[in-house]
Amino acid sequence: MIMIRKAVPEDAEQIEKLYSVLESDAVSYQPQHFVMSPAGTRSEQLKSILGSETQTMLAAEENGAVIGFAHVTLNKAKAFSCLKPQSNIYLQDLVVAAEYRSRGIGTLLLNAAKEYGREKGAEFFRTQVFPLNEDGLRFYRRNGFEVTMLTIECPL
Repeated sequence: MIMIRKAVPEDAEQIEKLYSVLESDAVSYQPQHFVMSPAGTRSEQLKSILGSETQTMLAAEENGAVIGFAHVTLNKAKAFSCLKPQSNIYLQDLVVAAEYRSRGIGTLLLNAAKEYGREKGAEFFRTQVFPLNEDGLRFYRRNGFEVTMLTIECPL
């Protein structure tokens, strides 16, 4: 049975392995922006996430193994007169081990993240997805996300 829970320091090694899958995808989609992290660096970042008041790491566990995670941050709107004073949660990262995909685990992680956002008083949930990641786009749309703004860039 799949359980969604807050990650703990003891999960670091398993989360590190999942991050390598996520980073590999990022490098393949946008090598101009992404590189693989040196071994162990994500485990160090996990410690700061777990100690934060404005971030959480949710772990999907089955039989004692972490098979997926979601890293969520809580953000406040910038203090500009034209912006509503809203807060949001931002899905920084989400990954499910390949052999566990298409079983609803990503949706369970998103639902737990939504609950975290409600508990923190957030008004909406935001994330980004690579434009060529058609599976990711379908997944997010199935879970209530819609395109509200596009990020565009050019090299200098």
